[in-house]
Amino acid sequence: MKYLVILSYLLYSGLIAEERPNIILLMSDDQGWGQTGYNNHPILKTPNLDNMASNGLRLDRFYSGAATCSPTRATVLTGRSNNRTGVLNHGYGLNLQEKTLPKALKDAGYNTAHFGKWHLNYIGGPGVPMAKEDPHGPGKYGFDYWLTSTNYFDMNPMLSRNGTFEKMKGDSSEIIVDQAIKYIRDNKNSGRPFFTAIWYGSPHEPFEAREDDLKLFPSLDKDSQAHYAELVAMDRSIGTLRKSLKTMGLAENTLIWFSSDNGGLPLGKVNPITTGGLRGFKKSQYEGGIRVPCIIEWPKGISAKISNYPAYTSDTFPTLVSILGLDKNSINSIIDGKDISPLFNKELTDRDQPMFFSQMSSHAMIDKGFKLLIQDKKKPELYELQFDPTESHNLAETQPVRVIQMQQKLDHWLLSVENSSKGKDYPEGKITSEPREKLFWSESPYYKPFLKLFSMDERLAKAIEFNKKSNFLKNRYIKNIPKDLYHLLLEQAREKSKFISGKVIMVGPKKSRVDYDYPIVTISKYNRVKNIADVIIKNPRNNMPILQKWSLSGNSWLPLYSK
Repeated sequence: MKYLVILSYLLYSGLIAEERPNIILLMSDDQGWGQTGYNNHPILKTPNLDNMASNGLRLDRFYSGAATCSPTRATVLTGRSNNRTGVLNHGYGLNLQEKTLPKALKDAGYNTAHFGKWHLNYIGGPGVPMAKEDPHGPGKYGFDYWLTSTNYFDMNPMLSRNGTFEKMKGDSSEIIVDQAIKYIRDNKNSGRPFFTAIWYGSPHEPFEAREDDLKLFPSLDKDSQAHYAELVAMDRSIGTLRKSLKTMGLAENTLIWFSSDNGGLPLGKVNPITTGGLRGFKKSQYEGGIRVPCIIEWPKGISAKISNYPAYTSDTFPTLVSILGLDKNSINSIIDGKDISPLFNKELTDRDQPMFFSQMSSHAMIDKGFKLLIQDKKKPELYELQFDPTESHNLAETQPVRVIQMQQKLDHWLLSVENSSKGKDYPEGKITSEPREKLFWSESPYYKPFLKLFSMDERLAKAIEFNKKSNFLKNRYIKNIPKDLYHLLLEQAREKSKFISGKVIMVGPKKSRVDYDYPIVTISKYNRVKNIADVIIKNPRNNMPILQKWSLSGNSWLPLYSK
């Protein structure tokens, strides 16, 4: 019996390693659904993504797990809604008790590596090299090797190679891909397959690009020019990666999964449009904020085709569990994604389970072609996406029964998420790690020792100076309120207490909206036991103060009464 166990282990971990596919996850940063050549963008050409799409599975109704970066990254690594995992918003940290994809693959005998943006470790501000001592770095979640930045990074970045800082020269996309290729080549003969996450910093602002790429967009404004030039460089890096895999003889059995972390940037900030005509942008639960480009290429296992099957980033982990035959205990028993591998070689139409989205006070649900959207406690909105992809016709009033049915499902799911957020899904039944505050890196004990080094970098030196001058740090605490709750309260009180200004803004033929004046918000007192805060709301038009009590309910602050 002993020898049978040893033989089984050898077969799984070594002899059949070549049969198991290598896995590469590519993720762009703020790339909109419309920003590919194959989606007919008016000025951007992406020949390498286009070629990848023509040879793999192109998913035209693929969604990021959330409308901003960190939450989506949490869904990729766990197969679960971001709110289950502790990543309520951008810059939050992933709970250390989560079962993650890199851990599962490491246990299955894979070499695991991360390259690029992380942003799952409670650190705000532009990216700096990941500190080795940071308790929420990639190494804590199953990555053996990492060349990582805490957040977005641009030309000539400073990155951290397993805790050793290195200043690099060149375009950020091409740097991390070149380094990933070197890692793959160095480990090719290890007898083990590899799992590599390449998370780009492009095309996130600040926009910086090579001179020759900038010249491709002479008619655009400076920011838009650099934004699209970043996408050109990123696409070129994907071509370099795919060519290198072929040269090394690895392309046939390497699965590459490409997507963006959220929808595109607003028109005006970047021109021309980033979302392909979809409504909304990054930070919005409308299609333009969460629908993103996605391609899965695996020559050995996927037939080339285009699919409108709805899927999202929470499907990544369960799909790979199925493909690789991983232990069912390698992933949490309560997940939100599903295995979409049957789609690889046959067409599927209806998804048999809903897709849920929740971030702060906005929630959405897509089920059987319909989308329910509830933002900031406003009235529900209902859209039939097959016939109304731009979400122009709200059906909530004409289909009230469907709204009620979908809202009941959403409420049931939100209750499950609330239990998860308290750690009920973990073996311990609770969250065991001490809560960590989200900080700008210049205030973090893990990064303070490196401020002198960071100040030698022009970009980071400006960030340090800006942070010193702002009130962001000075006003972190009001009495004993935690910083994350403080900023959440400021944001939600400002939004929910806005005053109608009376101005009407034209937004299209026969369409208009009312503009608002936003209040001045001050927090004067906080009861930590009851989670109740005294909030002073000042109308900016007459400066009249209103004293309100606000209570924390789940992930939202709600007003109780006014004086």
